[in-house]
Amino acid sequence: MSPITVVEGRRLSLTNLDKVLYPGTGTTKGEVLHYCTTTAGPLLSHLRDRPLSFLRYPDGPDGQRFFTKNVPPGAPSWVKTCEVPHSTSGPTRQVLLQDLPSLVWAANLVVELHTPQWTCGAPGIADRLVFDLDPGAPATIVECCTAAQWLHDRLAADGLDVHAKTSGAKGLHLVVPVEPTPAERTTAYAKTLAVEAAAALPELVVHKMTKTLRPGKVFIDFSQNAAAKTTAAAYTLRARDTPTVSAPVTWEEIADCTDPRHLTFLFGEIAARLARHGDLLAPLLDPDRARPLPAARPSRARARPQRSRSAPDSP
Repeated sequence: MSPITVVEGRRLSLTNLDKVLYPGTGTTKGEVLHYCTTTAGPLLSHLRDRPLSFLRYPDGPDGQRFFTKNVPPGAPSWVKTCEVPHSTSGPTRQVLLQDLPSLVWAANLVVELHTPQWTCGAPGIADRLVFDLDPGAPATIVECCTAAQWLHDRLAADGLDVHAKTSGAKGLHLVVPVEPTPAERTTAYAKTLAVEAAAALPELVVHKMTKTLRPGKVFIDFSQNAAAKTTAAAYTLRARDTPTVSAPVTWEEIADCTDPRHLTFLFGEIAARLARHGDLLAPLLDPDRARPLPAARPSRARARPQRSRSAPDSP
């Protein structure tokens, strides 16, 4: 029989807790659930009111993976959901993870957690802007850091507050709190900056997804700002060879990164980082930190802003 546990008054059946999900480190499903419960505070704060998409990998990263937006069969009735409009198929329902019992239930399914840039109360109206910096081999996260610093200065020039986290895979995510803005406009603005970055750093950056352009370059993916797209959530575990996490990082760490290992964080390192830094993405949760996008204007290449070796940490 599967063990039954009670989490904040909710009964949950937890399965296969001794199953090894990450063979390279011997990490078990029980350890994954422990990580989710001990990181629940900041993790849930960044998931709140955002409809979830799950990348499920119940047999570990080497097993079957499947991406789902619909509420999984057998979800407890107390797990909150929200109706999400879809342009082609009509409205669907997606999971909201609003409390610890719901998070433990989802973690028992073995999932990566992905969210849109908007909340369920305002579908398609973004309160965050995101850039996914994806390196094409032999480029690594080290090259992403150079592109990230350019974008940091460019966004700051437009009065925007930018924060960073590792993707938990190969690259970096930059996240910007913005006043509620239609996703079409945040996407257009992000594309403008990606085009400018590619013009300013032509040996380093590409803004087109074309695979032949990407070896040795950093692809700035602006498309995740589209209303239907999602991004891996802060603090989510990833379905990788090892239990890596999409971890918030400081701008000093980005400036000092000379080796991919400097910005690769396993789940066992997150508690110490939270104790040292707190939640580096907490400003995203403060509506007073959100700023309006600048007035739309034609895209044009800009010279790289002057900067010192390291940018100050975001407060």
